[in-house]
Parts: sequence; C-alpha cells; structure tokens
Amino acid sequence: MATAGLPLRQLLMSLGEPLVELQAAPAGLDVPVRDVAILDPEDPPTAAAGELVLAIGARGRAALPALRAAGRAGAAAVAVKLDGPGQADALREAATEAGVALLSVRRETRWEHLDSLARAILAGPDAPDTTELMAGDLFSLAQTVAVLTGGIVSIEDTSSRVLAYSRSADSDEVDDLRRLSILGWQGPEPYLSKLREWGVFQHLRTSDSVIEIDAHPELGIRRRLAIGIRAGAQPLGTIWVQEGSQPLAPLAEQALVGAARVAAAKLVRRRRELSADVRLTQTLLTGLLEGSTGPQSLATHLGLDLHRPATVLAYTAATGAGAEGRDVELTRAEVTGLISVHTAARHRSALLAPIDSRVYVLLPELPPGLPPATLRSWAHEVVEAARDHLGVPLRAAIGSTVDGLADVPGSRAQADRILDAMGRGGVVPDVAALIDVQADVLVSEVLALLQERRELRDPRLSALAEYDRRHGTRLAESVLAWLDALGEVRVAADALHIHPNTLRYRVRRAEQLTGIDLAQPQQRLLTMLQLRLPPEH
Repeated sequence: MATAGLPLRQLLMSLGEPLVELQAAPAGLDVPVRDVAILDPEDPPTAAAGELVLAIGARGRAALPALRAAGRAGAAAVAVKLDGPGQADALREAATEAGVALLSVRRETRWEHLDSLARAILAGPDAPDTTELMAGDLFSLAQTVAVLTGGIVSIEDTSSRVLAYSRSADSDEVDDLRRLSILGWQGPEPYLSKLREWGVFQHLRTSDSVIEIDAHPELGIRRRLAIGIRAGAQPLGTIWVQEGSQPLAPLAEQALVGAARVAAAKLVRRRRELSADVRLTQTLLTGLLEGSTGPQSLATHLGLDLHRPATVLAYTAATGAGAEGRDVELTRAEVTGLISVHTAARHRSALLAPIDSRVYVLLPELPPGLPPATLRSWAHEVVEAARDHLGVPLRAAIGSTVDGLADVPGSRAQADRILDAMGRGGVVPDVAALIDVQADVLVSEVLALLQERRELRDPRLSALAEYDRRHGTRLAESVLAWLDALGEVRVAADALHIHPNTLRYRVRRAEQLTGIDLAQPQQRLLTMLQLRLPPEH
C-alpha cells in the first residue's frame, strides 16, 4: 500500500491520455493519492482519505453515491465510465460539490489494467515501465512521418531499441538494416558500430538538426535521414527514415524536425523527466480556447510568457470529395498527426487541440511583427500536405494575432467565424484570414441575428415567403435575384433561366402583394438580407 502519497498531477501524467481524462479537480491537482480502492456496485459506497476510487459497474449517474461518499471521506479522486457526453456535466457538478476530483475512464479500458497500473505508479520509481501505453501513439506518428517523407520510418530509444515503425506496402523496399531491426527489435551491432565510427550517434545526441547517411550497398544499406529526439539537453531517442524505391520528399527534413518535437512530448511521459503531460496540457489548452479556463494555468504548466503575441489557426475538413470510403476516425487521426508534425516544425511552442470536428493550433510566444504572410504560408503547407499525402481537402482559418494568452479566446472565436463563413459556399480560398472573407462573415452574422430574433424581420417579407410556399410561386427568389443583379433585369432573368418580362412581372407582383417599395434603399437592403434566410417549415 502506498502511504506517502503522490500528487494527483503526477498520477495523471503517468497514466496518460489513453486511459483517463480529467473532468474536475475542485481541490486542485496537488492533492495526494495514497492508495487505490475498487468499489463494487453491490457494495455500499465507501472510501478512505487519499484513495483513488475505481467505481466499477457504476456508469454515469449511477456513480453519484460513490462521488458523495468519496467527498465525505476525503478521497483524492473517483474514476468512472460514462455512457454518453451528457452525463459528464451532472457528474462534474456533483464532484465539485463533494470536493473530490473526477476522472472519466475510456469505455474500452479494463478496470483491472487501470488498477494494476495505478498501483504500480504509486509504488514509486521501481514500478513497471509503461511503454505499452505509448505504442499506439508512436506507431501512428511513425506512419504520419512515412506519409510526409515518402520513406520508411522507425522510432528508436537511446539504446537503439525499436519502439515503433511505419507500415511498408512493398517488402522489396526494405533494406537489411530495417529488416533486422524490426525482427530483433534492435539494430544489428555491425552496422551500429559503423554509425558510431562515422559520428552519427554523437550528432544525434547533441544536435537538433537532421543528418544524412549515404547508401552503402556493400552493407545492404540504403540512404537514410535521421534526427535525434531530445528534451532540452536530454536525448530520448531517434527517428530514422529509410529511402525506398523513390527519392524522399523535398520537405522530408522539415517533417522530421516537427516529428522529433512531437515524439519528445510523447516519450517524456515514460521517462518521467519533464513535468508536462499531454492530457493535462490538452485539458488546460481546451479550457483556454473555450474561455472557461484562464491563461495562467497553461502558462505556468508549460512555462509560457503570458504577454507575448499569440495566434490561433483552425482547420476543418472541406465539404466535397476527398475522403469517401475512408474510416472517419482513422482519417481524423491522420489529419491531426499531419497538422501536429507540420506545425511543430515551424514553431517549437505550438500546441494542438482537436475540438469536435475542428483542429485548433495555438501559436504562443510569436516574435513581434511576424508578417501575416508567414502564418498564411504555414497554413497553406498543412492544407497542401493533407491534399497531396492523405487525399483529404482541408480549410484553414487564421485568427487574429493577439497581444497575449489572455486574448486567445478572441483569436479562436475569429477563426471559427471565418470557418463558418467559408463553409457556407461561394468562391472562397482554402486558407483565409478575416480580410479575405470579411463581407461573408459579417453578412452571415447579421443573418444569424435575423434568424434568432423574429421581431427584427419585416413581416411583409415573411408573408411573401409564405405565399410562395402555399401557391408554388417563386416571387421571393425572383426579387432576390433582381436585387443581387443590382436591378439588371436581363442578368437576373438569365440567372433564373426565365424571360426578362417574366422577371419584371414577378417583381411587380411581389410589390403589389406586400406593399413594399423596392425603390427605397433601406427596403432593398433589408429585403436582400431577409430573403437569404433559410425557408421555414
């Protein structure tokens, strides 16, 4: 049994994203966790001070008694499984009232695995290694790097043990080193000694730059690129990219720089040498983007400067062809991985948060006076890479550059406004800042206001739309086309594929039925806006 206790923060860092997600921490993240207790659904809800209570079998609201009992006993946290997203709010409220932390556990997680892992972490530095939790993340990263570089990728630790590798469609492209490394989960010693002799390992331990290793046909070795994975001065491992039958992509080195930074964030959890945990960072970042958490928590957690410029980039899948027949979750994971690698290559402190159907990138600590064209080019790189390597069409929005982290929610809100406008159709670019779609953004927001507040609408225009619906006419559509054409009858008639005289008749008929005077500029403006509202049913 653990008695000294481990801060909840450190337990969450060790457990990591694959298993649990922090939902509430009313007493903070420094409360000590001293032991793990399993609460069977048939047992009365009990707990002890400092315990992590695993409420097995009590899904959703059924866990409320366990939360209240844990709070009364001074337990550190309660872990539950949720049946649906709607249950989280009620449980968070109950946890806050009880003063106990709430952790949600992934539905596919086995309770006995979480129990044994948590106990091992609490046992101290002699606990079993948790490398298996990293495997899925690293294999996904290796595959992303393979897509971006056009090569064959492996990720190794500092002892040259293979941690993950990319899939290869053609076994003939794989050279002897790659084959032996995968089969033996470690590079063959004869070649490792050659790399030491050439100074490759020394470079990888001390440098952040990519190194190229020429092909050696006599050793059965093809050309390679490699980069060290490092956390500050501490080496964590290496990413290797073997060239196959085709040359590596022109931007392969840039992709490797980004991948090394992403890999470092994943590996430090296992090494327990840094204080930043991916899940905790995601929670704080999401809270900042949504405006529910202040900037100080994230800044303190990651050592960020609160008062340096920052920008939010937002990405979403464009409508239309591109990903038909693909697994949605796999595509989402591939796109997220691609965005993270490209962005990390351009900005060391970049942070990424998928929220609903969008992926947000926070770029903190930007250099003052960074040209807007630079941000636009970074976003273009991601959009082009997603199209070229994954066949997925993306749209990207560039939020405003703000003075500090406190204003980040405003940058995210602007990026959302831009994506909303881009999604409504029309001729829009794949990458846009507010200046590119300002008219679309403002008009769409006026329309949203008109749709929400019926008292702001002209009832005569509402009656015209109802007349069309009951009689099968197209008067409103014709008036809108005439207004959009600035009164040019032939242009509007051609757009509707009708005779100009028919259009003139419809406009006059609409004025007669409603009593509106389209000669008045204000009436024309309101009519153009209101007739753009979606039809009511």
